[in-house]
Amino acid sequence: MAQVLTQFDTIAAISTPIGEGGISIVRLSGEEAVKIANNVFKGADLAKVPTHTIHYGHIVDPQSNEVIDEVMATVMLAPKTFTRENTVEISCHGGMVVTNEILQLLLANGARMADPGEFTRRAFMNGRIDLTQAESVMDMVRAKTDKARSVAMNQLEGGLMTQIKNLRQELLNTMAQEEVNIDYPEYDMDDMTGQEMKQKAISVSKKIDHLLETAKEGKIIRSGLATAIVGRPNVGKSSLLNYLSQEEKAIVTDVAGTTRDTLEEYVSIKGIPLKLIDTAGIHQTDDKVEKIGVERSKKAVDEADLILLLLDASRELSEEDKTLLELTKHKKRIIVLNKNDLGVKISREMIEAISDDPVIEISILQNENMDQLESAIEQLFFSGIENKANEVMVTNQRQASLLTKAKQSLQEVINGVDNNMPLDLVQIDLTNAWDELGEITGESAPDELITELFSQFCLGK
Repeated sequence: MAQVLTQFDTIAAISTPIGEGGISIVRLSGEEAVKIANNVFKGADLAKVPTHTIHYGHIVDPQSNEVIDEVMATVMLAPKTFTRENTVEISCHGGMVVTNEILQLLLANGARMADPGEFTRRAFMNGRIDLTQAESVMDMVRAKTDKARSVAMNQLEGGLMTQIKNLRQELLNTMAQEEVNIDYPEYDMDDMTGQEMKQKAISVSKKIDHLLETAKEGKIIRSGLATAIVGRPNVGKSSLLNYLSQEEKAIVTDVAGTTRDTLEEYVSIKGIPLKLIDTAGIHQTDDKVEKIGVERSKKAVDEADLILLLLDASRELSEEDKTLLELTKHKKRIIVLNKNDLGVKISREMIEAISDDPVIEISILQNENMDQLESAIEQLFFSGIENKANEVMVTNQRQASLLTKAKQSLQEVINGVDNNMPLDLVQIDLTNAWDELGEITGESAPDELITELFSQFCLGK
């Protein structure tokens, strides 16, 4: 359970990855941040320096006078900081020992160890950002492509927040009008107000639909497209993984069954991340280890967004190939005919006669038609996405789920008006929609949800 934030609590954490590097950064935030840093910093009186300035000096243990490291201290005073609290960032030499020693020194002088995501949580609690912007902070950290970074930046600048707040304001205006009707029933405005509530519910529902249409694209840009490379042994699955990742990630030999487990690698296709999963060849086997690999491959097929089904075009269509065609027929897939440089025994026409899925003929060894494979992936999943990175997108399941709930509440408003329900009862559904939209930005989110969300952040964020 995360600790309850207190007004005068000062927290500290390492904000850079632990390990060897050029520099590390230890961050302090809270009312006593400058005072605590000043206790261990020698080089300038940080209590007297202007805000948003950087100062050279040393970290010194006040008990032993031992010099710990040569550092730069950045002083930023509230409210113009990420947390809207006094903040000090100490840039020291990279390395686990020196960075941890500085952190422990700050803790010994009055700071508390920050909980995961607590800096961002304080930014939220102090009104600097909303929940959509808080989520975008981690999206920015985890972005694997330029498009993912661009979408996260749009969120961080308040793109989704602004749209949600506008929708809530529309509903609030209608709710206020109904409150007037309830308070002054002698004016008998039920018919007019009911129709206005219905029209407002329809209008906001359409705008929610537009946002929900972006959810699938947003998820792909944010999290990547789970893509399973499937085929019987020795058809070129590992070679395809290595080609797309431009690294020798998988062992490639002419021995069937070299890959005995699933391998994963992120690659970028047209700026969209693909989580490539190189599966073990799916075939009948008595080998216990291979059996485990085959079962994991089948699970990867079930969970994949896209299947790249590789067939050896230089060999006749085998029973195992037919089994794989059947196993994957209900998934989005591209059928890839590899090794067409060795002579063709499985043609495009043969596959098109039994499947409506895209068919690509390639030679990984000769680097033939590989661009066609990338284009096929783009057309199947990403058509139109490449120009939407700067648009507002719903990027996670929490946001999409709450939008769906709000839409359902608005449908209840429409049904209530159509069924001539008393408007004070219809108002309940309108209020529910308003609250559900408020959970997206955090304006009406319960404390438990906020605690759970920020617990998923890394330390120092």
